[in-house]
Amino acid sequence: MDCQALIFDFDGTILDTETPEYQCWQEIYSGHGCEMPLEYWSGFLGKASSTASPFDYLEEQLGRPVERESLRARYRERMQEILATQAVLPGVLDYLTTARRLGLRIGLASSSRSPYVLEHLERLGLRDYFECVRGADQVKNAKPDPELYLSVLDFFKLRPDQAIALEDSPNGVLAARRAGLFCVAIPNSVTGQLSLDHASMRISSLADLPLETLLAKLKQNSSYSLES
Repeated sequence: MDCQALIFDFDGTILDTETPEYQCWQEIYSGHGCEMPLEYWSGFLGKASSTASPFDYLEEQLGRPVERESLRARYRERMQEILATQAVLPGVLDYLTTARRLGLRIGLASSSRSPYVLEHLERLGLRDYFECVRGADQVKNAKPDPELYLSVLDFFKLRPDQAIALEDSPNGVLAARRAGLFCVAIPNSVTGQLSLDHASMRISSLADLPLETLLAKLKQNSSYSLES
């Protein structure tokens, strides 16, 4: 494989926003004497906002409407509290610095809106590493549709077999694979409980597999293919 670019997911891959999100919703549900199953929450992971909402399932369990606006405000406040303490996930900075040193192009494909992603990248001191950032507000179809990844590839003028996707969720992995990319799954504490069998490779942390080692494996071992 002639890798010329890395394309990162954001939520759950660069910054673990998904564990706090699940925690915040569980707190809201618990406050109403209910529980949100992980199987239900997993349908939202790695996808852009849609007409479906975790409030729907809460109201279904309660059999009555809830005060959505006040709960949304509580959710946003709690998320801001938690995210302000979150650091970049292990191995991410090493991958970015190594990719830059090797002359690889670096992109990002996220089902979150680009202003949100850019704000966090700036806060984390990572913005300058990314030549191309694509969010859900810049495409018609977000993950699990491949459009986000195809948009980054088009910007780079590269074929799918010339880039590696780094993902954490089933929907994200599916989007990358549908785009024809080799996809490394790095699940967090939430997505690690979900099936990621459709990923090309699964590791527990980017810190466990240095980028140069990964590239050497892909170059030397034909068993690691785009069809794996």
